[in-house]
Amino acid sequence: MIFGRKRKAEATKQEAVVEETPTPVEEPVADDPLSEAERQASEWDAAFDRDEGPFDISEVDLDDDDVARLDFGALVATPFPGMQLQLQVNRETNTVQAIMVGDGNSAIEVAVFAAPAKSSMAGEIRADVIRQTQAQNGRIQIAQGPFGTELRRAVPVTDSEGKQAMHVSRTWLVSGPGWLLRGVMLGKATFEPDNQEAQVALFEFFSNLVVRRGTAPAVPGSALPMKVPEAEA
Repeated sequence: MIFGRKRKAEATKQEAVVEETPTPVEEPVADDPLSEAERQASEWDAAFDRDEGPFDISEVDLDDDDVARLDFGALVATPFPGMQLQLQVNRETNTVQAIMVGDGNSAIEVAVFAAPAKSSMAGEIRADVIRQTQAQNGRIQIAQGPFGTELRRAVPVTDSEGKQAMHVSRTWLVSGPGWLLRGVMLGKATFEPDNQEAQVALFEFFSNLVVRRGTAPAVPGSALPMKVPEAEA
């Protein structure tokens, strides 16, 4: 039990969600916003709910247990054993823009953005990512992931030695009241998307995230600034 809320058939459902990844659907090159792929993506998004996370701060009770969490202000995270953490900090504002969490083989970069209170920006952001990937001569697929539609990208890059390589990632987008949470997975879990063990720790980490949107006005699509967690006394 976490956050004072009962998770229905937690272990069983977690395995089913992580393992059941259908064959991806290739996104057509055409710019038709009503393409079959986008209609399928909308259905997958509509079928997903946040009953088991990620959560809004209004939906949970963080004082109901004695779990040690990391408070980034706009985001509250529950660490897992052996977790590796890196912060992406804006040096000009000294705010945390994203966090990177890893388990040694795979990692996930998490950021949270302002969004309309009563509608989702997931489809708009997904379309932007598809166009950007195509412009970079990359490959992109959409698939039904554990949080609705999942984007799978492979983009050509040049490494520090001038050699050509492919940057491979999986992206999760989850909408909440006034916010959108983005998780970009890297490493082994991207090359083996059907491998439960390669992603289960990061899946659970992302599921347990709590967004604290706050009441300050923010332009939809702008990053909600986070802070460095205070050290425990």
